[in-house]
Amino acid sequence: MANILLLANINCDRLLQLDKPLQTGGRFHYQDGGLRLGGGGANTGIGLVWAGHSVSLVSQVGNDKIGNWILAQASTQGLDCRLVERFQGNTCEMLLVMTPDGERTIIRPERPIFELSSPPKWQQFDALYTNSSAKGISRWTESALDSCLVVSQLAKDERVRPCHILIASITDMEGRCNGDKWGFAASIAGESLRYFVVTDGENGAIAYSEQDQVHVPAVISEVVDTTGAGDAYAAGLIHYLCEQKTITEAMEEGARWAAFAVATPSSVPGDGLKTYLEK
Repeated sequence: MANILLLANINCDRLLQLDKPLQTGGRFHYQDGGLRLGGGGANTGIGLVWAGHSVSLVSQVGNDKIGNWILAQASTQGLDCRLVERFQGNTCEMLLVMTPDGERTIIRPERPIFELSSPPKWQQFDALYTNSSAKGISRWTESALDSCLVVSQLAKDERVRPCHILIASITDMEGRCNGDKWGFAASIAGESLRYFVVTDGENGAIAYSEQDQVHVPAVISEVVDTTGAGDAYAAGLIHYLCEQKTITEAMEEGARWAAFAVATPSSVPGDGLKTYLEK
């Protein structure tokens, strides 16, 4: 079992199921799928809890009823929420607009600025995972490099994010890097970078290193809901890296977790992954 710290969002997702694909200027009917726990913190963390790890979450929610609901739901799932901060204001719902083919569009309000305080004592953690726009992340990740594994999602901008493993989807890369993938990643993650993992849905993923690259195919699954697939992939990757597996083995496990995620009608992992991990 590893002690893992997640710096990522936790949300209250509201699902709107459309009757047809989105089109500019169109008119649509929807079914309200109700509220569900979501966000990268929950989508990544719950699977890691099921895999036997101790998972602590750093995030922020409003000091309101929805914020209370999020913390209650996350805590019930086994996430340690003692490091989640509360801000004065409302916690807004995230709208997940789902089309019949399982693809989703996310609509959310601007979040209040989340500024990190001093980093924790990293000796108590085996891994740090960041998937957030909080201010001060680079200070946290850089201070953790010598003490634990640091895995980060590529930010939406070009801010520096020192880490050992940098993860991005192929859509994250559009218009940002058309050439040297390793050089681009190293400019973000710095000299400690070991691998740059780029996922590409049903086409699998490629891990770039300074000397080589390796492709790992996706695990084919019926697509019900793509929400949280990237988070599940990252969780599976982290799980196996904490088990001292190779990057190829970790990517294979990430692909299995992502396949369970897209076959599940929820944001957080479903029973398929839980059953798999209990075997």
